[in-house]
Amino acid sequence: MEKDSGLKLKVIKTNSIIHSKNKHRSGYNFDALCTTYPDLLEFVIVNKYNTKTIDFANPKAVKSLNTALLIKYYGIRFWEFPDTNLCPPIPSRVDYIHHIADLLKASETKGNINVLDIGTGATCIYPILGHAEYNWRFVGTDIDKESLNAAEKIIRKNNLNDFITLRCQSKLLQILKGVIMENDSFSITMCNPPFYKSEQEAYEATKRKLKGLKIKGDNFIRNFSGTSKELWYQGGEKAFLHNYLYESSKFKTKCGWFTSLVSKKDLLQGMYLSLNKLGATDIKTINMGQGNKVSRIVAWTFR
Repeated sequence: MEKDSGLKLKVIKTNSIIHSKNKHRSGYNFDALCTTYPDLLEFVIVNKYNTKTIDFANPKAVKSLNTALLIKYYGIRFWEFPDTNLCPPIPSRVDYIHHIADLLKASETKGNINVLDIGTGATCIYPILGHAEYNWRFVGTDIDKESLNAAEKIIRKNNLNDFITLRCQSKLLQILKGVIMENDSFSITMCNPPFYKSEQEAYEATKRKLKGLKIKGDNFIRNFSGTSKELWYQGGEKAFLHNYLYESSKFKTKCGWFTSLVSKKDLLQGMYLSLNKLGATDIKTINMGQGNKVSRIVAWTFR
């Protein structure tokens, strides 16, 4: 535990490793996955190390792998959504679930767990994982009606209507206002914010990523998935997060903990300062590791 100088609030950090409860800590058993989901077989290759894998630059292969994981490990029978939407990597998404479960346990949160998932998307990924792992109930919100329609179909096809409900955020720049109702009481929120300020910034970031995967030429556009509402927000991640912090202070009695993924480490200090001014009583920063990528969850409460 360490105190961040100049702040009244404690910032608690954990080691950046895959969560001990994550079913995918040891990688993927492609033979077992292909038995569960035969459609994956066509995408499996053997690399130069004589190890089975897939081409992670191929969006169809990635979608097939994550579908297989959901079917084998999380009891999902149907997971279809438009190819234009982002396909979430299951191991990192379930890590978020496990870390906030630890947070709720440590804070002695009692009773049934109700979670508000901000930006649930077409895949409905956090609600289906959270229910599968911990039997939580979810309200998922999104500003894209087409994404909500796709998510609703996933919920219905997997008989999850009693555990997951959806709400449309009608205002582009609002986050909590308009979707938290008078009688709501949530144990925790979760959110994976849009990273970019514009379509061009998102395009350039994808270009750099695929260059790292050794894809040359302009054909990388076909690998670019994610709708505008998933990828960018006016002012980018920083603006989104500070709007979220401010709105959370207006709903402090409606939720025990507020949380968000934060991709850029240099945003943390500004968040801590803002939360201190808004009256947060505790802040926790949880580092997560997935391969070479390091991300973090910031959690705060007003209670």
